[in-house]
Amino acid sequence: QVQLVESGGGLVQAGGSLRLSCAASGRTFITYVMGWFRQAPGKEREFVAAIRWSGGSTYYADSVKGRSTISRDNAKNTVYLQMSSLKPEDTAVYYCAASRYSSPPLYSGRDYYTYWGQGTQVTVSS
Repeated sequence: QVQLVESGGGLVQAGGSLRLSCAASGRTFITYVMGWFRQAPGKEREFVAAIRWSGGSTYYADSVKGRSTISRDNAKNTVYLQMSSLKPEDTAVYYCAASRYSSPPLYSGRDYYTYWGQGTQVTVSS
């Protein structure tokens, strides 16, 4: 099993920045890709960004591309999501997820992620 714990959420004004962290523990060696998803009230959970543990290739949703950076620290088994130029529409619960697929057919597909964290709330005020 793999446990994921997110942190770093909070209340920020529009235009501000936040850095989310996701600490992975347990059998992390069985995971190949880490992703961030978000879910706003009344909406489906949507893909934000993903990164491969090995090599560090990154993938972004169009909605955050250019405003967000996903990174990882393999030594700490931690993944980060740096978000800037935040907008009220970025308000959501942000979830960290881990995939056992070495190359998910679709990095943005929720079904390809096996392990999920509990989420951290990000609220952007206008």
